Amino acid sequence: MTDTSERATPVQRSTRDLTRAAVSGWLGTAMEFMDFQLYSLAAAIVFNRIFFPDVSPAIGLIAAMATYGVGYVARLAGAVYFGRMGDRIGRKRVLFITITMMGASTTLIGVLPTYQAIGILAPMLLVLLRLIQGFGAGAEIAGATVMLAEYAPPKKRGLIASLVSLGTNSGTLAASGLWAILVATLSDEQLLSWGWRLPFLLSFLLMIFAVWMRRNLKESPVFEQRESAPADKLQVAVHERKGRAFFLALGLRFGQAGNSGLVQTFLVGYIATDLAVSKSVPTTSIVWGSLLGFATVPLIGLLGDRVGRRPVYIGLSILTMIFAVPMMLLITGGTTAGIMAGMILGLNVGVLGLFSLESVTMAELFGARNRFTQLALAKEIGGILATAIGPVTAAALTAWTGHWWPIAAMLIIYSAITLVSAILAPETRGRDLVALEDAR
Repeated sequence: MTDTSERATPVQRSTRDLTRAAVSGWLGTAMEFMDFQLYSLAAAIVFNRIFFPDVSPAIGLIAAMATYGVGYVARLAGAVYFGRMGDRIGRKRVLFITITMMGASTTLIGVLPTYQAIGILAPMLLVLLRLIQGFGAGAEIAGATVMLAEYAPPKKRGLIASLVSLGTNSGTLAASGLWAILVATLSDEQLLSWGWRLPFLLSFLLMIFAVWMRRNLKESPVFEQRESAPADKLQVAVHERKGRAFFLALGLRFGQAGNSGLVQTFLVGYIATDLAVSKSVPTTSIVWGSLLGFATVPLIGLLGDRVGRRPVYIGLSILTMIFAVPMMLLITGGTTAGIMAGMILGLNVGVLGLFSLESVTMAELFGARNRFTQLALAKEIGGILATAIGPVTAAALTAWTGHWWPIAAMLIIYSAITLVSAILAPETRGRDLVALEDAR
């Protein structure tokens, strides 16, 4: 590989700068996932009655969930727009914009008039804010991943970049906890009249702190060093043949996102509906699995720093494939302990473990010239395809067969895609992220 950094001016950052970048990356991702989880729970619990009261409850729920879905369409558009901007003007500016957009739109949802007050304009404004929220979120996790990977010392890059993955756990647990408290302490009338607004309004405090952190954050040292690279080296990167690294990243993403859609979304409904088990069992399993993830995620990041990304990716993919059938046997065995063990292990091995590696490996696969754009697109396209297709396909296949084996088969297929991608991918541990070309 051509060394594109040989005459670039080195840029140094202090431990304090690294700490600020790490907290900023964790906080931004936590806020992103908290915002989306706040909305998804509100859509499932109250939005059908607040913003779509003139239709049947079933149609109202569909409409409320549809407003949740438009956010994912906006995410892809945001990934393209802000990804390119981040590669052109810098990571810091884009991350400041995205955190502000997400926080402001989420807070404004909390002050929206209801359908009863302003009629059809209420759900229209809700969709508009959801689009703004999704547009900003489309580049948030990719930008935070890039920033942390580019800040971190090469020997600790996996561990430090895994903080982005911890942000997803933090945000999801915070949002779920807020809604759990509200549902447990407020009457139905209080929840519908004013209680539903509290989680969105409280997110304003988090936004203020996050914006302050981003405002005082220094630019990525890799981006600044890239800008000082000689013109002839930039030309080499411009004419570089592209595509292979992107499709490898897409394959790495597919397994984690697909497994997540099955374990964290589909199985919750399958256990409650098809197995006739209380919904509290799978949801409690997800909570405990997420808490265990606070140990799993940094441990996998550290392991990747010690032995390399590829061996750990290959190991986790094979473990998930082997565990798919035993996991479903545990879940369908009829015991609460079996369900919880299956879901907790499946979540940590097949979802959170892969997510920890994904945070650093995808950043290392791409060259500095367009790392932000390619990483954002790989994350969003892979996420939309795998997460959108997975639960729907699993529902159709389990209904058709009347059996759980399609779920295990899909987990094996998703993990096999990641396994093949990991085998074909180059080892990226310790790679010079100032290099303009993609890894080969």
